[in-house]
Amino acid sequence: MALSEAQKNKIKALLTEKIESKLKEYGRETTSMPFLARLIQDNEKIAAYSFIHSLATSLGMSIYEDVSVMIASENSQEAFRNYGVGGAISPSQKAVISKIINELREGKRKSNIQQEAEEVLSASSLKGQFQKSGNIADFYMKRNNKEFFFEIKTVKPNIDVFESSKTKLLEWIARRRSSVKVFLAFPYNPYHPKPYSRFTEVGMMDHPNDFLVGDEYWNFIGGENTFPQLLEEFDKVGKEFKEKLNQKFKKIAEEKIDTY
Repeated sequence: MALSEAQKNKIKALLTEKIESKLKEYGRETTSMPFLARLIQDNEKIAAYSFIHSLATSLGMSIYEDVSVMIASENSQEAFRNYGVGGAISPSQKAVISKIINELREGKRKSNIQQEAEEVLSASSLKGQFQKSGNIADFYMKRNNKEFFFEIKTVKPNIDVFESSKTKLLEWIARRRSSVKVFLAFPYNPYHPKPYSRFTEVGMMDHPNDFLVGDEYWNFIGGENTFPQLLEEFDKVGKEFKEKLNQKFKKIAEEKIDTY
C-alpha cells in the first residue's frame, strides 16, 4: 500500500511547519562551550550542532505520533495520538503483572505476550480502580474492529524503560479487559543494517508480537513499503530547507562562543 498524495502533503506540511518555526524562533541559549570550542575549532559546526540538537528536542517523539495518525487514518476506523486507555486495574491484576515482570527480569520465563495476556485476564478484576499513571497510549488505532495501542520510545532505552513499558502494555490489557494488541515501538533501528540488538531489551519483549522497530512499525500501521516512502518525504523536505538551514548555521555562528 502506497502513501496517498493527501498523506504525503500532510506529512510535508507538518515537517515544513516544524522547521520553519524553529528557524524563526531559535536563538542560541548556550553561549559558552569552552571545552567543545577548543576541540572542534569551528564555530559554524558548533552552531550547527546546537541548532540540530534544539530541533531534535522540539520535534521529540511527537513528530512520530503525528505522522502515525496521518498514515493510519486512511486505513483504520480510528487513529489518535495521546489516547486515554481508561479502565480500572485490580490488586490481583497488578500482582500478576508484577510477577510477570519480575520473572522476565530474572530470566525465569521467556516473554510471550499472548500467554502474559491470558494470565492478566485470568486474574480477578474485583476492586479495580482507575490508575492515572500509564493511562495514555502514544498512538492508538482501531482497524477491522480490533484495537491497537502503542508506546513509542527513543531507540536506545535503558532496562528501566523496557520494564516500565512492558508493565504499561500489560496494564492496558487489564484496563480493556480483553486481548487488545499492545506494542512498544521504535521509529527506526539505530543499528541498521544489522538487526536491533540492545542488552536492555533481551528477555523483556516478545519481538515482533509486542515490540516493533523501524520498518516493522511503519509498515504495520501503513502497509507494505510505507517506511521507504516516509523516508522519501523527509528527504524531500530536507532538500528544500538545506540552503535555509545552512544560512541559519552561518548566522548563529556569527555570535562567537565565549571560550573563557
